[in-house]
Amino acid sequence: MARISGVTIPSEKQVWVALTYVFGIGPKSSNDILVAAKVEPTVRAKDLTDAEIGRIQEIINAKYVVEGELQRIVAGNIKRLKDINAYRGLRHKASLPSRGQRTKTNARTRRGKKVTVGGTAKKVASKT
Repeated sequence: MARISGVTIPSEKQVWVALTYVFGIGPKSSNDILVAAKVEPTVRAKDLTDAEIGRIQEIINAKYVVEGELQRIVAGNIKRLKDINAYRGLRHKASLPSRGQRTKTNARTRRGKKVTVGGTAKKVASKT
């Protein structure tokens, strides 16, 4: 099992897919990295040599911000929006969609499980 940027990439997948398991590397950047490292994209991750893994790691360290550092940058950007009370920051604080999506219906991923507000339950008939 190869470790790249602190992530154990799956050994049974092709290298271009396995690299996307690193936070901050998608399919396009994965292919760009492999072209620069002169590694065949369709080879399985378990078949990579130590030299190839080293070349891939050097390119990622030189040109890309990935994993923990990228997550710190994103969290800092969101914190900045919250601190200056920007509209997007307020939406983040309220756990609501921040990119203009509707909230009357849908938005369940962001808002969580549906909570029924009181007043809709039938009243039980009582004997007088």
